[in-house]
Amino acid sequence: MAELTLRHARQIIEATFAKGREMGLKPLTVIVVDAGGHVKAFERADDTAPGRFGIAHGKAHGAIMMGAGGRALMKRAEDQAYFIAAVNGVFGGALVPVPGGILIRDSEGAIRGAVGVTGDTSDNDAEAGLAGIEAAGLTGEA
Repeated sequence: MAELTLRHARQIIEATFAKGREMGLKPLTVIVVDAGGHVKAFERADDTAPGRFGIAHGKAHGAIMMGAGGRALMKRAEDQAYFIAAVNGVFGGALVPVPGGILIRDSEGAIRGAVGVTGDTSDNDAEAGLAGIEAAGLTGEA
């Protein structure tokens, strides 16, 4: 697979919302970015705060720009807060180092993009996002 397609992005969002409903989660906001960090697709469920876009974007953007999922970034923030603060400055504040930022890998392990999910707990956000990525035939790294 050469790139993350719009079809993949829409499948990921749809399946992430479905998993969220199945889990009984609060309304979710989901963004998919490509390997360059550019927004491929975004949806915010009804009854979610408009600020959720920034949170979802920060989760996905941080994952793709650092080449690590949100869990690894959170660990790094806990161990080296000064480093994450500095990197967040470099990224213009667009880094949210918590679960829910998920790398998207193809069948060969290449990074093709990232997903950012927000709306419930970070761990639940990540679980829903992983299900969305899997439904699109790709592999997630939370």
